[in-house]
Amino acid sequence: MDELKPTQRKASFGKTIKAVMWSFLGIRKKSDYEEDAAQLNPVHVVIAGVIGVLIFIATLVTIVHFVVAK
Repeated sequence: MDELKPTQRKASFGKTIKAVMWSFLGIRKKSDYEEDAAQLNPVHVVIAGVIGVLIFIATLVTIVHFVVAK
């Protein structure tokens, strides 16, 4: 059996943020997705996803606050 070798992840956190934001929109090329899957660090993806969700929720709360305010 072959030994499992750790995979070297090369993408920066900025590239991870960009990939997660495109994923929120649902607009991705298959080739870009495959490249990201090979390079992105899973921990960075989770952190970027949580940050993206928090920004999205804060934006929605702010919009609702301005709409409901008199």
